[in-house]
Amino acid sequence: MDGDHKVWVPHVEDGFQLGKILDIGAETITVEPFNQPNKPVTAPYDRVFSAEDDESKEVEDNCSLMYLNEATLLHNLRLRYKKITYVANILIAVNPYKDMPHLYSSESIEKYRGKSLGVLPPHVFAIADKAFRDMVTNKVSQSVIVSGESGAGKTETTKYMLRYLTESHGQSAGIIEQRIVEANPLLEAFGNAKTVRNNNSSRFGKFVEMHFNAKPQVVGGHVSHYLLEKPRVCWQSKNERNYHIFYYLCAGAPEKTREMLRITQPDNFQYLKYGNTQYFTSKETAKGVPDDKKSYQKGGLFDIKMDDVLGFTRVKEAMAKIGLTEKEQDEIMRVTAAVLHLGNIAFKSSDAIEGGSVVSDKTKDSLDFTASLMSLKSQELQEALTCRKMNSASGVIKVRLQAEQVNNARDALAKAIYSHLFDNIVYRVNQCFPFQKSQNFIGVLDIAGFEFFTVNSYEQFCINYCNEKLQQFFNQRVLKEEQELYAKEGLGVNEVSYVDNQDCIDLIEAKTGIMDLLDEESKVPKANPNNFTHSVHQTHKSHFRLTIPRKSKLTSHRNLRDDEGFIIRHFAGAVCYQTNEFIDKNNDALHASLEAIIQESKDSFLKSLFPQRSNKKVQKLIFESVGAKFKVQLGKLMQKLTSTGSSFIRCIKPNGKMVCNDYEGAQILSQLQCSGMVSVLDLMQGGFPSRTNFATLYRMYESYLPKELSTLDPRMFCRALFHALGLNDEDYKFGLTKIFFRPGKFAEFDEMLRSDPESLKVLVEKVKRWLRCARWRKAQYGTLMGIKLKNKILYRRAALVKMQSVFRMIIALRKHRPRVIAMKNAQKLFSEVEKMTKIAKDIKDKKAKAQVKETHAKIEQYIKQIKTTVMTRKQMEDQHLKISMELAENIKSLINLKKAEAAEQERLRRIQEEMERERKRKEEEERIRKLEEAERELKRKLEEEERRKKAEMEEKRRKEEEELQKQLEEERKRLEEERKQLEMDKKKQAENQRKLEEEKKRQAQLEQERLDQEMAHRLAAESQAQVIQVEEPAVSVSEILVQSSAPSKQDLSKLKYAELRDMINTSTDVELLAACKEEFHRRLKTYHAWKTKNKKTNAQKQEQKRAPEPVIQSAMEFDTLAQSPRPQPTVKQPAGQRYFRVPFAAGEMGQRGFWFAHFDGPWIARQMEIHPNKVPVILVAGKDDLNMCEMTLEATGLTRRANAEILEREFEEEWNKAGGSVYHLQAIRTHQARPTSATAKLTR
Repeated sequence: MDGDHKVWVPHVEDGFQLGKILDIGAETITVEPFNQPNKPVTAPYDRVFSAEDDESKEVEDNCSLMYLNEATLLHNLRLRYKKITYVANILIAVNPYKDMPHLYSSESIEKYRGKSLGVLPPHVFAIADKAFRDMVTNKVSQSVIVSGESGAGKTETTKYMLRYLTESHGQSAGIIEQRIVEANPLLEAFGNAKTVRNNNSSRFGKFVEMHFNAKPQVVGGHVSHYLLEKPRVCWQSKNERNYHIFYYLCAGAPEKTREMLRITQPDNFQYLKYGNTQYFTSKETAKGVPDDKKSYQKGGLFDIKMDDVLGFTRVKEAMAKIGLTEKEQDEIMRVTAAVLHLGNIAFKSSDAIEGGSVVSDKTKDSLDFTASLMSLKSQELQEALTCRKMNSASGVIKVRLQAEQVNNARDALAKAIYSHLFDNIVYRVNQCFPFQKSQNFIGVLDIAGFEFFTVNSYEQFCINYCNEKLQQFFNQRVLKEEQELYAKEGLGVNEVSYVDNQDCIDLIEAKTGIMDLLDEESKVPKANPNNFTHSVHQTHKSHFRLTIPRKSKLTSHRNLRDDEGFIIRHFAGAVCYQTNEFIDKNNDALHASLEAIIQESKDSFLKSLFPQRSNKKVQKLIFESVGAKFKVQLGKLMQKLTSTGSSFIRCIKPNGKMVCNDYEGAQILSQLQCSGMVSVLDLMQGGFPSRTNFATLYRMYESYLPKELSTLDPRMFCRALFHALGLNDEDYKFGLTKIFFRPGKFAEFDEMLRSDPESLKVLVEKVKRWLRCARWRKAQYGTLMGIKLKNKILYRRAALVKMQSVFRMIIALRKHRPRVIAMKNAQKLFSEVEKMTKIAKDIKDKKAKAQVKETHAKIEQYIKQIKTTVMTRKQMEDQHLKISMELAENIKSLINLKKAEAAEQERLRRIQEEMERERKRKEEEERIRKLEEAERELKRKLEEEERRKKAEMEEKRRKEEEELQKQLEEERKRLEEERKQLEMDKKKQAENQRKLEEEKKRQAQLEQERLDQEMAHRLAAESQAQVIQVEEPAVSVSEILVQSSAPSKQDLSKLKYAELRDMINTSTDVELLAACKEEFHRRLKTYHAWKTKNKKTNAQKQEQKRAPEPVIQSAMEFDTLAQSPRPQPTVKQPAGQRYFRVPFAAGEMGQRGFWFAHFDGPWIARQMEIHPNKVPVILVAGKDDLNMCEMTLEATGLTRRANAEILEREFEEEWNKAGGSVYHLQAIRTHQARPTSATAKLTR
């Protein structure tokens, strides 16, 4: 096999592992990993990828890789771990889980300022500077979308982006810039928390805008936030924590503040104790934490960016820097502490109050202190939590709540207070950097990445809905719009297919979608999550993206009932959502009685957090849909992103342990697939990510060039510049309005132009020389085109004259044919006139001769009339008949006249010889009788002749009409057949298109199943669960060999490549041999298609092809037009051997080579390439199958190619001259050659 070809094969833990090919199958390929010898791995063709020749080579831009696929991308990221990498203009940043101050220092900021993308190593600063320069150059606002899983480093990346913009393009680090940067610690303290996957996870999304004026300088900013995770305030899982601010209070607050707010250890607060209560500390700060502050859970947490002891001080400093007064700071901390103490209020059922609850005796102190923090009376707070006021006809009545209902009311109040507090903090942050107006802005989006856990609730549903929208935006901006631009500019780049997730978005947000159904159920008086889930399944029971929990690939999800959850197949994989809390979490409104108690507070700050509603009703719970609000916010965000230019940063989490130097390949590969980077790689294989207008490029370098060059047209200027620089034509393309660059090539071009003055002088001379040559070539081309145009005009004029003469002849023939026929018939009448003249000679009467002349004149007059006047066929026939009858009558009258003269002579003779006359009378009478009979016979014959001629003319006319009708009928039949054929072709094309769409849909479903399986494996690894595996039964070789008596039903696809080849070489069963050959070449065809797909990106021209381009093109057309393939067709061997020779281009100087092929039946037996400057390439079936043409003779189209087939003698002469016989004999001796007719000749 192709043992020298290194490939990447899938691996459960590492993502991919390196190996070599052992065997090729019909649908799969077998690879032996280098790190696991003798343990082959079988994988589908589309999951095996070619590897770099030097696997230790790393590149800064993945588009520079020799092979561009997801396996080489993953390997390059492994090699560049702790470094940042590009994929074209998209940045991939792997979280190193290590502090790297040198990488983000002020020196680095200065170094990247004003540099084009690709000039310096990949960096977040490079993307930030690109966004700034695009904003200034294009006069369009820019957005940077930072995406990735929780723990991938999105928040840190966002901070570095903002820091670069403020330090590099701000007003010397003024107040506004400081406040924009200092807002981050404050927002993180109240909006971030520790999760199992991230120690500093943002539990809300934010879009930070930095506004610039026309200069451009920073004039202000704005922060938009989305979807704060409110349930975390009241409950966290075992290894997670609440929001950081609570632990900052416990660990870092001064003693005075702690005493005033009664802050103790986290374990003493109900809202903190069920999660992880340990502090984030360093070695130094851990020593300074007194015992009364330490958590009951032994040990501590460590993170390079986190410290709870110092966190409180940082938050206070941030509050001060954004303009908050000490009083405002204390108010925020007091409300935060009130939330903590509110959670400590416990309730018990009261015997004195039927069905009601009261505060337990142990927590009355917490009630009193919470009420004091909220400036309320204890009794008022207790009554608001334990009662509901309802309006009735008799007045307001109080409804006592049970203990569980009271706990829910307490938690709802705590979540509402904290949520409104966070809203207020964001509002105050926006107030600290206001602006009147701005020219443009740069926005940085930091929002939670795609989330999937063992238990997924409403928060994960909303986050994943947001990520579906962002993925669609990514597809449209990077893939769809990119390909539309290529087509519009006429670059001819191949189309890249990607999965459109619009159906998944519609499932969630469209009318009768999941959000709509959730809102409808939430408005019902007794809303039930089971009813909601049931309605979702019923409404969308046939939707591909939705299914029931028991179809999950994870065993833990299969225990759920159908009405307890549903599975959505997202773009990143299937996620199972449990809906028991969907209705409660979707309602963002407090009961009116709880809001009323807030409005009764004497604390103006607390009251300001809850704007008072108008026309409120005490008894009614106002429903405010969280989903509807988030949908509106997300819609506005997408509109803003669509209206701006965009850059993308994909943050990658290297491992689930959040430790340094641990690279989990499978997890990273899943993140790359979820982020759409695989589709980007497909596009960038033939794409041009960098582009600029001709005029913009002209303006950028106009100042570097002399005046005589700066006056050129921008397009001509660019062409001259590129040819003078000697750039490879493959590195750039000229569109209609822009010039496009391959990844990294624009930076090379920019560096060449900004070189030293001496190099610039040489460049200017090259540009001038190219302009002279280009103008001379243009003049030559114009002259040549003028000569060609002149010759073409002369040729066309001669052709037109010839065409005109031919058409005139046809028109004249059609017009004058009846007159010509009449002329011929008229000429025949002169023969009758000659007869009449002979009779007139014997008559002495002068009238007879005059009658002859008169008849002759009439015929001539008739002929003249035909020539000079327009007559119809009927007129000419009538005139001809009239003259013919007159001629017959004249002949008859002359004969009668002649008779009269003869009678007179007889009478004279009787007088003179009366006796002689008497004797001869009877003889004369007999003679006269015979003469009369002859006359009658002549008359009869003349009449018959006339009738015959008339009938012939009529028959000829009828035949002409029938012939014309026949031609018209044949033409109609031909057109009808063409129409039917066209309809059949259209139906066939529609059927092929339908099959293609079905195949695409099937492939998309298979890809979705693969993503679901990988996601299930990741969840199983985290939660120690089990994944359902689906295995296909294997078929042994012996089972296949037993079926040799029925070749049409054989399944040869399970045989190995070597076994199939040995069967071809040894089998004597003709039908089995034909089926084996068909399967053998089908595998070769699949393998070569895989190799073509995984070809090198920058060495396409040097690769050896198995057949000339026309032959491959013919095979592609044959596959397109062929009927749907049958599984195992029986191949009929054509009689005899056939030999072919096809020329091909061999070199850059127009040299020609020849490709020779010997087909034994439908398959190739010998192949040879003759190159002008190289050693001939000789290939023999059996030994060189992987490098030979795998197509059938019919598919190659060689039999239909003119002058391609040659004689056996011609082939053998070239074969022996190139040493083919010696090579073939060596293959036979080593038992590598397949039995063919050529092999049989050599072994005789």
